[in-house]
Amino acid sequence: MREKRQELARLCRVVVDRPRWELGFAVVVSVWSSVWVVGQAFGAPSPLEVLPVRWAGLPTGWLDATRDWFDGRTGFLAVVAGLLWAMTSARRQASALFGWLAVMAAAQDVGYVAVRWALLTFAAYLAVMGLVSITGRRAFVVDRIAIIPRDVARAGATAMALSAVVPLVAPGLALVRLVGPYVTRPPRRRAGAPIVRVPSAERAHPPGTPGEVLKPVPAQRGSR
Repeated sequence: MREKRQELARLCRVVVDRPRWELGFAVVVSVWSSVWVVGQAFGAPSPLEVLPVRWAGLPTGWLDATRDWFDGRTGFLAVVAGLLWAMTSARRQASALFGWLAVMAAAQDVGYVAVRWALLTFAAYLAVMGLVSITGRRAFVVDRIAIIPRDVARAGATAMALSAVVPLVAPGLALVRLVGPYVTRPPRRRAGAPIVRVPSAERAHPPGTPGEVLKPVPAQRGSR
């Protein structure tokens, strides 16, 4: 259980460990995708329908024209989304964001089934990489590149987690801001700060401690 909590904490740090512009972009994609995913339980709106255009009183002509253009043209982007999710890593998290944009563009044409196609593409890619890695299960990575099953499984799990957590980025940041002032954190040592140790001469040793050298105490002369 403790290892799971540590892995969850590490994942949360990785998700927000990105440039400021990319984090802002992630919040926008997170809000859009989360509203669209939640909206599937309330009438299954398309990604363009969840945009607050009509609510804000903005012109909707361009929205209708965009919807008509997407029909019959963007279904293939579900496969692209699966491949973008597959190439996601801790250092390249932007591909997960573009994957969600691609899957929502595909959903505008084929509906929510685009998510299933993207997941199927992602699973098929991992299966292919797993089969290829069988040949390198006994390889020694010294002077050549090898595909090892253990590394393939770790990279696939990381890509899946970082892609699936995109809709939760904005709600998670909002929750942290909300409860942050009420959480008590333990003190942390500053990076590079020296650790102060008590010198051995100043430590209190009980008499007869192994390794302790007892110094003779000089006799004091009585005062006359």
